[in-house]
Amino acid sequence: MKYTKTEAGQQAFKQRLPSITPRQRTLFILFDGQKTVDQVLAATGAAQADVQSLVDQGFLEPAAGSAKPAAAASGAEPHVQHSDQQRYLEGRALATKITASLGLRGFRLNLSVESAANLQELIELLPKIQAAAGADHCKELEAALRG
Repeated sequence: MKYTKTEAGQQAFKQRLPSITPRQRTLFILFDGQKTVDQVLAATGAAQADVQSLVDQGFLEPAAGSAKPAAAASGAEPHVQHSDQQRYLEGRALATKITASLGLRGFRLNLSVESAANLQELIELLPKIQAAAGADHCKELEAALRG
């Protein structure tokens, strides 16, 4: 799959919106419609969830001639029912975003999020993230993890 930047994505990038993490900024720069997702991920060491976040926000779109994602091609709603793996990937991206926004205060917590290997480990970290960032900032994360 190859992606290109959307106009909305270019504007968000220029405005340095906080919804684009530093890792996602690097990904965004590399997507030029020529490189595949695998090539970009290999070059950056980022996760597929980071790419999906940029797509979900409307900052990236499939390049012309590139295959559409299965959910989009079938017309299915992509957020109807998440598998544990999808919830893990979405939750990890959200948790990383939240803990990274805490700066040095959230550094160790960010490391814990990065080392979480599955959904259950992320769910176990949720109370610590909520304590550090506040429950209001973690509502989306809690919804993603709990399904």
